[in-house]
Amino acid sequence: MTLICLIKMTQEQCTHRNNVQSSEKPQVYKVGIYGWRKRCLYFFVLLLMILILINLALTIWILKVMNFTIDGMGNLRITEKGLKLEGDSEFLQPLYAKEIQSKPGRPLFLQSSRNVSVNIVNNNNKLLTQLVTGSSGFKARGKMFEVKSTSGKLLFSADEQEVVVGADRLRVMGAEGAVFSKSVETPHVRAEPFKELRLESPTRSLLMEAPKGIQILAEAGDIQAICRSELRLESKDGEISLDAQRIRLLQLPEGKASTSSSSSGTRQTVYEVCVCPNGRLFLSQAGTGSTCQISNNVCL
Repeated sequence: MTLICLIKMTQEQCTHRNNVQSSEKPQVYKVGIYGWRKRCLYFFVLLLMILILINLALTIWILKVMNFTIDGMGNLRITEKGLKLEGDSEFLQPLYAKEIQSKPGRPLFLQSSRNVSVNIVNNNNKLLTQLVTGSSGFKARGKMFEVKSTSGKLLFSADEQEVVVGADRLRVMGAEGAVFSKSVETPHVRAEPFKELRLESPTRSLLMEAPKGIQILAEAGDIQAICRSELRLESKDGEISLDAQRIRLLQLPEGKASTSSSSSGTRQTVYEVCVCPNGRLFLSQAGTGSTCQISNNVCL
């Protein structure tokens, strides 16, 4: 009896529960983004697409303007031997290269608004050699400077010890000539054909020395030695020879004879050259005998 009652109660509860569930509406769960979130998402996606298109257009424009190719960029080409530049190139920062050369048969032109500097450094980044060309001039710095011809002959060399000119002829074209503050050693000093040779020291003395002699030769002209005070010819162990067809001694002083010893005749036009004990020369009117003793008042 009890078991039958329990079965009936269970059936009634199940029937009631089914009736309640059938009377309620079924619940639907939506999956996704809706409302203002969806509109914001579409807006950001559209903005991202616009930016991608703009970026792609700018990239294509840059590639077109810079002339990017597989071989390089613009006038810059990448080859097996290095970089190759065609046309004019401008470097805003220092250029480091092992070798710079132009195309075969074409000149290499370097231009700068200020200067062009070439520096050689060692492993410790210490400057060894420097070449600077600028608006103020041309400067070179190094232990030695050499200029050679195409055949390898030394034309010019300079270091701390000496300067060597290896050319066959050194020509100075300036109007003032060449100025040397120290001594000059040369085996031969010669002027150009039909030109004058002039050795001058405006404020100091001019000294020429040679252990085996000095020869001054003018084959088709004159030799002049002009000084303001004294001109001295001195030979310590030899003699001084004046070898010429005519020897003229101009502006020699003339000795005056005393009144008692002067002749009453006409004035003589023939003179004799007299020498004072101190070596001074003077003229004296010639007579039947020597008149140097009579006219030696110049020696006083």
